[in-house]
Amino acid sequence: MIDKLKAVSERFDRIEAELSDPAAASDIEKYKRLMRERKNLLPTVEKYREYESVLRSAEEALALSEEEEDREMKDFALSEYHELKRRLPAIEDELRVLLLPRDPDDDKNVVVEIRAGTGGEEAALFAGVLYRMYSMYAAKRGFRVEVVNANETELGGYKEISFIVSGEGAWSRFKFEGGVHRVQRVPETETAGRIHTSAATVATLPEAEDVEIEIDPGDVEIETIKSSGAGGQHINKTESAIRLLHKPTGIVIECQDERSQFKNRDRAMKILRAKLYDMKVREQTEKIAGARRSQVGSGDRSERIRTYNFPQGRVTDHRIGLTLYSLEAFVNGEMDPVIDKLIAADTAEKLKEGI
Repeated sequence: MIDKLKAVSERFDRIEAELSDPAAASDIEKYKRLMRERKNLLPTVEKYREYESVLRSAEEALALSEEEEDREMKDFALSEYHELKRRLPAIEDELRVLLLPRDPDDDKNVVVEIRAGTGGEEAALFAGVLYRMYSMYAAKRGFRVEVVNANETELGGYKEISFIVSGEGAWSRFKFEGGVHRVQRVPETETAGRIHTSAATVATLPEAEDVEIEIDPGDVEIETIKSSGAGGQHINKTESAIRLLHKPTGIVIECQDERSQFKNRDRAMKILRAKLYDMKVREQTEKIAGARRSQVGSGDRSERIRTYNFPQGRVTDHRIGLTLYSLEAFVNGEMDPVIDKLIAADTAEKLKEGI
């Protein structure tokens, strides 16, 4: 571990030296890349320097206790030594976590797609609850939400809705949301007061940068269509909505939220790029023999990951066996108690497997 920490510290010092060069700002892309790397390395370097400081102080206290003839000073130095030694294991544990391979996508924006599943209109209404929940959570974290495409029902739910969450670290907070979300509640359409179970699926994709995924313009078929609202009625007469077909994969993207055809096309290309990037990452993962299958990783999206039980006011995340009786707060965007536990479980799994 110490060798890795020394290598990280040396790399940090080299970055500092490069950034201090007045000519560094002339290459904007390189400067931004170095600044991002510096930011990622800083917590590890600071904790390593704390570790070195505590270790050095402990050695000095031990040496003083052995050299000091005054009994009171000797006891004080020995007590200081034992106190510093007690701090080291906790710092070492923090360093092991900091040295874990970082998800290279963590700082990226995230594309979220919600689709109503089993349950008819109630599933569509639940999809609307999920969209509102994610929007409120994004606002609390300082992220921005941009709707790309929405197929709204007459009662205000969504058959499907796609949106981009923008902000540094968005993927790190949303990446565990992909899967089947199940709801148990009395539907607004139910007159007898019976509890129904329905579901919605959520897909999360890290937004890919232009340099990561190159798309051949000849592979994309672009069609302009009229935007439509709830019930399929046309809400304007201009063909500002866009439908993209990526011919090699058969992926179809629709974007109709903006009145500008150009903006819709730009957002549709962002979604396409994210989907192609996701496919690329998954293909690479499948090729790695014995690839890690985390209990909270990006596994099969058909797996039920969470249940929202409204009569009992509870939310249960099945991947980590966590149940909280604070459903109202959770669907109002207070998601960190669950997301923090998911991140902690993922980290513990990586440590256990020695990744």
